[in-house]
Amino acid sequence: MGYESVRFPENTLFLVTGGAGFIGSNLCEAILNKGCKVRCLDDLSTGKQENVDLFIDNPNYEFVKGDIKDLDTCMKACEGVDYVLNQAAWGSVPRSIEMPLFYCANNIQGTLNMLEAARQKGVKKFVYASSSSVYGDEPNLPKKEGREGNLLSPYAVSKRADEEWAKQYTRHYGLDTYGMRYFNVFGRRQDPNGAYAAVIPKFIKQLLNGEVPTINGDGKQSRDFTFVENVIEANLKACLAPHEAAGEAFNIAYGGREYLIDIYYGLTKALGVDIEPNFGPDRAGDIKHSNADISKARELLGYDPDWSFDRGIKAAIEWYKENL
Repeated sequence: MGYESVRFPENTLFLVTGGAGFIGSNLCEAILNKGCKVRCLDDLSTGKQENVDLFIDNPNYEFVKGDIKDLDTCMKACEGVDYVLNQAAWGSVPRSIEMPLFYCANNIQGTLNMLEAARQKGVKKFVYASSSSVYGDEPNLPKKEGREGNLLSPYAVSKRADEEWAKQYTRHYGLDTYGMRYFNVFGRRQDPNGAYAAVIPKFIKQLLNGEVPTINGDGKQSRDFTFVENVIEANLKACLAPHEAAGEAFNIAYGGREYLIDIYYGLTKALGVDIEPNFGPDRAGDIKHSNADISKARELLGYDPDWSFDRGIKAAIEWYKENL
């Protein structure tokens, strides 16, 4: 279960792009805990200096401030690297609708730069963040790879384009690529601030501060909320996956389904507050329901997530209580 049994040789060097962000910093921490080396590449546009400062005194950790939109930066960052975990991207569906050109430059060209740098520098495996948003308006549940609908946002387009480019790099250049279609990841160090903050940390912070949160829509939308430990497991296991699984994208989730309104009242109960939410309009580009079939990742990556939503949300609440 989990990734405790995943082992790498002592001097293995990982490059984590976006390593000062939420998922990236958790990956850096897990890799360091395994006694391996990490090079973190981040331009700190959405990542945080405090997530770098956590590890900066560790001799196995190196921070490079740089932008994946610059190919030379990517080339230097891939020097001597065994595995790339490419998490650098701008998230948020609504923000992507406001900034389509930026999402193309950052999420598509940036990932392409990283693929090219990894190829030229002889990286063993290239594991990258995709998203459940690639399913678009495909109505069937659970979501299954190979059954995608019309894309609903520039963000979704950028992630789908990343998958197609990665497939080309496996097909033509022999670079083993593995796409991680994340489903609503949550957990420690996820930013609760700003207009585009993820819903769980945002709700927790507002409720702890006695504020009234706003739920977009009627709260009856459902998501396959996935604790960050499961995402770490998927990334590390993908680094050891067989070549036969390369060029593919995989659902990375727990395989559950939680309704937003239930999560909200669960948080009020756990935090001991009695605050009724406001209800706002639906968010542009959002899908109503999301739930993952994770059998492909189980079969080809050995992915076996052991952090349920209930277990994860308890850990997340404790973390925010101590750190907000």
